[in-house]
Amino acid sequence: MAEIIEITSLDDPKLAPYRNLTGRQLQSSHLFIAESENVILAGLEAGCRPLSLLMERQHITGKGKALVEACAVPVFTGEDDLLESLTGFKLSRGILCAMERPAPLSAGQVLKNTQRIVVLENVVDGTNVGALLRSAAALGADGVLLTPDCCDPLQRRAARVSMGAALRIPWAVCENPLACLKEAGFVTAALALRDNAVSIREERLKEADKLALFLGAEGDGLRQETIDGCDYAVVIPMYHQVNSLNVAAAGAVAFWELFGK
Repeated sequence: MAEIIEITSLDDPKLAPYRNLTGRQLQSSHLFIAESENVILAGLEAGCRPLSLLMERQHITGKGKALVEACAVPVFTGEDDLLESLTGFKLSRGILCAMERPAPLSAGQVLKNTQRIVVLENVVDGTNVGALLRSAAALGADGVLLTPDCCDPLQRRAARVSMGAALRIPWAVCENPLACLKEAGFVTAALALRDNAVSIREERLKEADKLALFLGAEGDGLRQETIDGCDYAVVIPMYHQVNSLNVAAAGAVAFWELFGK
């Protein structure tokens, strides 16, 4: 039976993972905060060890009951405003779990025996990273490489928006993804607005044995040297004088078109 602990002091050392800690602070502690049942279950499936739960009272015997039983860790609870003071945000899903991070993968591990790879360059918005990982997992990508300046896929918001995909699709941080992919024999394509760009409907791309698609940050896009280093620049055909989409939306369209199996 899990121990239910009523929070009386926000200074309790056991509450440290929830106490307004930044993503980088959690990373350095080899922890992450899983928010929502989907992400917590994905973490358990991935073998991540839960340390504690933070939960609104009504969920302990309600929608969070199965998690309380499955995690078998201390469950902290309290008044809603107290929980918000602790975390610095309203618990929109009502349940948080402090978990140990999974062992990081190398780029080589992610690329092994794969055919369709997504590369994210300097995508710093957690919502976009989460949405991209969710779409990549759902629409046929085998793995994801991220440059070091991307948002951590296990940052709370990113993992939540991914609906747990950040714990299900293989990903790795890679200093020079273009060089790694070239060495592994991938055809590389940059999603970028260029005069010489080809449509994502291009059959040569779909027929490539191994294909990697690069996406850049919202607004700035990919670095020029990345675009120049790729085998192709590709665009999504558009109408009504619209020339671009949010990177997460663009990624979903491109994954559907290029990675369909």
